[in-house]
Amino acid sequence: MAEVQGSCDPAFDSVRDVLQQRLAEGNEVDASQTESKQWGKDTITGVWSTTKIVTSLAALLLVSRGLLDINENVATYWPEFAANGKENIKVSQILSHSSGVMTVERQLTPEEMENREASVLKLAEELQDLHKTAARLAEQPPWYVPGSQSAYTASIYGHLVGELVRRITGKSLSQFITEEITTPLGADFQLGLPEEEWARTADIIPFPLNKMVPLTAVDPTSILGRVLQGSLVYPTIPNKPVFRKSENGAMGGFSNARALARIGSLVSLDGTVDGKQYLTPQTLDEMMTERMRGFDPCLNGKIRFGLGLGLPWSESIAPFIPEEDGICFWSGYGGSIVIMDRRRRTTISYIMNKLELRLSGNSNLDAYLPEIYKSLERYTIS
Repeated sequence: MAEVQGSCDPAFDSVRDVLQQRLAEGNEVDASQTESKQWGKDTITGVWSTTKIVTSLAALLLVSRGLLDINENVATYWPEFAANGKENIKVSQILSHSSGVMTVERQLTPEEMENREASVLKLAEELQDLHKTAARLAEQPPWYVPGSQSAYTASIYGHLVGELVRRITGKSLSQFITEEITTPLGADFQLGLPEEEWARTADIIPFPLNKMVPLTAVDPTSILGRVLQGSLVYPTIPNKPVFRKSENGAMGGFSNARALARIGSLVSLDGTVDGKQYLTPQTLDEMMTERMRGFDPCLNGKIRFGLGLGLPWSESIAPFIPEEDGICFWSGYGGSIVIMDRRRRTTISYIMNKLELRLSGNSNLDAYLPEIYKSLERYTIS
């Protein structure tokens, strides 16, 4: 049986106990299903859409520096994006998943829908070409009236934000994140995973693939159906070389909970970490202002969006997060999540490699989170 490694303040011993219990019960695993590969302090894994937190912070750094205006048209920075009725789409609508541009348009054959993994791998290869993908997205019309609703940008959020970063700074998204966020913070986050890092990377352990809804069961003309045809969301994709080597700022990050907690502290510590200001409090206030609330057809559930991050709402896909001011979050496929709490000046980060099929969080997080908040109360009192 795997044993919990590392250390914690005594106030959090109960959290450690719950983690050990989940390991003993087999709900959590080591870095491999067979325990032949242990999870060490430097182990990383695919973190799915928690990647979007880092990508969003890259955009918000530019906002704090006065280089990107959330109320400006995207086409001001990226002129080609104005094509086919997108000339008035705002930067804020990209960040709040309400632009109407959710993925690259694809029409799969019934055979391609049946062979979903092969279709996803083909798309992953296509999306490696950042310039060609940006051109495809710029040419597409929006799929609904921009700003009228949210429709989660699961697979190409990083291509949209990354193109804005490139147009403004001349740097790729991965280069900007490395130079401006992860290196200064000393955070172990990779966007595009070099082959020499694979030995310390825990493979994703999927849930049974027969639990997935077949593409053929979804109306191909609906927003969800169209998005799924252009989606990279497939349980084993982070284990594939074509995906690992790609720069995908929507879901292609590789990291661990410690590093993402460090990055999330940019928010929970009001923009200043170790005496260096990354984000202004005004930018954070803008980020945590509600932009969208309601049913999201791509998430198939309710959500509140600020800029790039979710806001707590008891009716949302993440009802387990305290519905308080000063809290924001985002989660990844299978259970990973980062919660940033400005009032408590605390970041909660949970990353795992064993997936559970759920819209947000997983049953392990359900066990940990109440204990974490109880422990925070004990820690504050002590």
